[in-house]
Amino acid sequence: MTVHLYLSLIPEALIASMLPPEEFGQYYATGHQYKSKGQAIFFEIDPSFRHEFFDIDAAIGRCVAHPDGRPKNSVYVSVYRVLEHIPVSAIGKLYLSTTYGQTLALTRNDSGRIETGTLHMYQDLVPVNSLVVSTLAPLAHYASVTEKPAKFIRFPALCFVELGLGQLATNPAEGNANDLPYPFINHLREALIVLDPASKTTKLVHRVHSLEFPYRMVRNGLFIGNGPELAYYPMPSHDTLRQDHSSWWRLANL
Repeated sequence: MTVHLYLSLIPEALIASMLPPEEFGQYYATGHQYKSKGQAIFFEIDPSFRHEFFDIDAAIGRCVAHPDGRPKNSVYVSVYRVLEHIPVSAIGKLYLSTTYGQTLALTRNDSGRIETGTLHMYQDLVPVNSLVVSTLAPLAHYASVTEKPAKFIRFPALCFVELGLGQLATNPAEGNANDLPYPFINHLREALIVLDPASKTTKLVHRVHSLEFPYRMVRNGLFIGNGPELAYYPMPSHDTLRQDHSSWWRLANL
């Protein structure tokens, strides 16, 4: 059987598995015996990728089918400093699994349209899980904490998702927030109000935030970068998801 390599974001890990992406998403989100349900977000990694930081060949050697023929679900290669040792060129499709195991594949499209106006909210996924608001558009936000840090904080690599702010993106003080699912609206308003493109471009909302987020709130998409390399995975529109991925969309919003 073919052995796949996956970069998991919840939590950060490099995993070898005999399961193809859709089956791995089902397994990783729902588990079999001991794991409770939860979102799973992972990238497929080029199976030929090797790095001295990881003992990938040893992990692949442990991916052996069970005596009854069942495939080996997972062998953890590493759970520490994973992303910074994987070049963007080795990263393939992105998969978003619901808590029920339905999995949606997203393809990299660096030339895709990125909305840059108004205020932004970013959920950092790896290597930290902070929630921040910013006046910076996604590409500038990435540069500000990697290649061209504006402060002392600097990451060698970063994966993050932009989440929607609704009316708060243009009117944080008085915008209607009834459609936003965030339980910290007052705190969010306060953080957005103090932003200023000339003096304060970023404000921390939560130092440590849950890695799970409502898929329906993704604005633009997900970004993953290592050093100067940054890849963009656009999120399809709600209409496209309803029409072409109705089962995933329904379960993603339960």
